[in-house]
Amino acid sequence: MMQLFNTMTGTLERFTPRDDAVRMYVCGVTPYDTTHVGHAFTFLTFDILVRFMRYKGWTVDYVQNVTDIDDDILRKAKEVGLGWRELGERETEKYLRDMRDLNALMPDHYVKATDHIADMLGIIAPLVEKGFAYESGGNVYFSVAADPEFGKLSHLPRVEMLPIANERGNNPSDPNKRDPLDFVLWQESAPGEPAWDSPFGPGRPGWHIECSAMASHYLGPSIDIHGGGADLVFPHHECEIAQSENAFGVEPFSRFWMHVGMVDYQGEKMSKSLGNLVLVSDVLENHHPDALRLYLFSNHYRSTWEYFDAELEQWAATAEDLREAVDFPGYGLEEDLDVSALRDRFLNALDDDLNTPTAIEALREIGATILEAPEEDDVRDAQATLRELADILGLTLA
Repeated sequence: MMQLFNTMTGTLERFTPRDDAVRMYVCGVTPYDTTHVGHAFTFLTFDILVRFMRYKGWTVDYVQNVTDIDDDILRKAKEVGLGWRELGERETEKYLRDMRDLNALMPDHYVKATDHIADMLGIIAPLVEKGFAYESGGNVYFSVAADPEFGKLSHLPRVEMLPIANERGNNPSDPNKRDPLDFVLWQESAPGEPAWDSPFGPGRPGWHIECSAMASHYLGPSIDIHGGGADLVFPHHECEIAQSENAFGVEPFSRFWMHVGMVDYQGEKMSKSLGNLVLVSDVLENHHPDALRLYLFSNHYRSTWEYFDAELEQWAATAEDLREAVDFPGYGLEEDLDVSALRDRFLNALDDDLNTPTAIEALREIGATILEAPEEDDVRDAQATLRELADILGLTLA
């Protein structure tokens, strides 16, 4: 039985596929500072989840997006003297290369926001018609007051919502808003900014509407798992729920909400402003991808933790031990080395809210058991088990 922590309810809940496939959407990168180890921790979490679900025999339809039009993209493009599209394409390719180097599976659908403008407008129109959104000053806003359930994901009191929203892109002093917490669905483009035609005039989409449009386009109005970093709970995912459920008239927008913890760096918040981003490409210049995966997932995905350069070294040694174990030439004839109990411990750990630290310890014990086996034991089945389980964690052991 698999159980996952659902941010919506704040509890562990049993997860089973609803019908023929697990429909999963994960909020991807805004491509202007890719790819740091915080990105890797988030997206490899869902890589492992997909691998494990498919290992269990479930079909998974996995969508991940790239937010290629956004205030941050436009700001960064001006800073570096590039066109917004050129910047987005460069950073997206860098991210995808880093994910390939980390042996991540490609999502079934890897999609760009700018390819789904029509889908966004198709959600905004009924929100206006139903009175959940309003036009003002060339923009369209979602009216938070029109949705009495707003806040059901984050469980934040209103007094705490506004400061967090303001830190994450909200403009509370916008004179066109009825309420400082109302959020943009469509905005009039400033001179020199990209613009698309719409019934509301030329403009560009707000951030939140992009993910609602892409998730529903590929997976339908109600999905099974929606994931991302913990910093997206509010306002991004809260706003997605409000606009999606009220536009489609279908609940829930997502059955499960999964959020990955933040990664700090040696005592500080990891951020571009502090100049302390640990880039995946830099790490992989000196370490095997397996070492980084093992280090990342020696931490539970919901935890906030600190990355220390020195700690990566011990996981590099663990990766080497596991590679040695799968290549160990122990083909005795006495009896097969039995690691079935450790295999069960590994699988039970992943069933328990993707408990990768416990799973990794079981994997390490399998490797040690192989290396310490008597000469007369046949370790080939144990080695096959080690490879099988390592693949669920995305390790190559190569």
